[in-house]
Amino acid sequence: MTPAPDLSGVVPLLQVFDMVEAARFYRDHLGFELVSCSPEVETSEGRFSHWMWFRRGGAEVMLNTAYDSGERPTERDERRWSGHADLCLYLGCEDVDAAWADLKARGLSPTAPSIAPYGLKRFTVRDPDGYELCFQGPA
Repeated sequence: MTPAPDLSGVVPLLQVFDMVEAARFYRDHLGFELVSCSPEVETSEGRFSHWMWFRRGGAEVMLNTAYDSGERPTERDERRWSGHADLCLYLGCEDVDAAWADLKARGLSPTAPSIAPYGLKRFTVRDPDGYELCFQGPA
């Protein structure tokens, strides 16, 4: 059997309720930059791309609208979105305290940094769709 080719990373694709809100969160609050996106569309919910790919350093995330144009309900169905409670994205971070201070300055309310049972320092914050993001690094 020939060796499998190396992989260069993994990029989660998150389903989002409101793309404009989610993109603003990842760009303006977390400091991610847009790498690529689908063409913008004009819908009853507004003008936006249905798919977006963001990067900050070595961290990447893709967002995709959970509903097709004109099909998004007026409010989130909490049963659907509560399913994200068991998902956590871990982001490597050299200076956890500085990252925490940066997110606080950007208007977010992350948990206080603490030392995890496995020895790394970490804190968490949730995005508008309930996805948990854990920033962790050396204690």
